[in-house]
Amino acid sequence: QVQLVESGGGLAQPGGSLRLSCAASGTIFSIGAMGWYRQALGKQRELVAIISSSGSTNYADSVKGRFTISRDNSKNTVYLQMNSLKPEDTAVYYCNARLALTIYWGKGTLVTVSS
Repeated sequence: QVQLVESGGGLAQPGGSLRLSCAASGTIFSIGAMGWYRQALGKQRELVAIISSSGSTNYADSVKGRFTISRDNSKNTVYLQMNSLKPEDTAVYYCNARLALTIYWGKGTLVTVSS
């Protein structure tokens, strides 16, 4: 069984920064793509950023130039550095990871951007 645990969420002011982490644990041979998604209150879950096992990245237009996704394969961990935060970035952020044919999800971490 594989578990993903997010951390690093919290309250930030507009223009501020937060760094999210997501660590995978359990029986892991190799992890494919890893990603961050978010779901704001009353809205559908949306892709924020994704990173392949080789490090290729893709971002939602709304976060390009502000957020950076990275991963440490030796630690089975994916990160999301969020800068220049906006109130509209407020959401629960979820990480996911593809292992073989299965996609695993974390339980989410709340990010609130407010003054």
